[in-house]
Amino acid sequence: MNQSSLTDVDWSKIPAPTDDGGAAHLTGMTIPPVRLRATDDTSVALSALEGRTVVFAYPRTGEPGKIGLVDDWDMIPGARGCTPQTCAFRDLFAELKAAGAAQVFGLSTQSNAYQTEMASRLHLPFPVLSDEALELTHALRLPTMSVAGLTLIKRLALIIDDARITHVFYPVFPPDRNAGDVLEWLQANPRKDESASK
Repeated sequence: MNQSSLTDVDWSKIPAPTDDGGAAHLTGMTIPPVRLRATDDTSVALSALEGRTVVFAYPRTGEPGKIGLVDDWDMIPGARGCTPQTCAFRDLFAELKAAGAAQVFGLSTQSNAYQTEMASRLHLPFPVLSDEALELTHALRLPTMSVAGLTLIKRLALIIDDARITHVFYPVFPPDRNAGDVLEWLQANPRKDESASK
């Protein structure tokens, strides 16, 4: 099936993912020292970042006019919507930063070359991380799906404070509302200024 539009989606016709418990263990976990290649040509270790980090993960973005991974991609719960999710984080990037996100990253198991084309095409103001070798995915036991022989991360978002996961958004639906939900959570849960308590 040709993906003529990656952003115009009637979510009422897309099956919503259910909470399968695949992310229940993540809150409170410490991020392992795994380095991932980013679309800004850096190597990022989420475990080394200070402050509050937002990471949103998705199965895989498509390319306009290209054939979908499988014919029934839209009917796989949680599969469709990676580009709308990414664009929503792009559009709310300034607000997310203002609400306390020191860093924002996208994350998928797609190759860095694929992600870099997408980041350029969508004019993303934040880097996207490639976990093509599944190092972080396996270390954190992130929920995954297998499609066409590929291991893909199920859609979720993580709030990470000084290398510890403090909040998880899972399942995520509709995908284009994820950034707004994250923003609301950040605004309602500001980081406590540690220096003020010393």
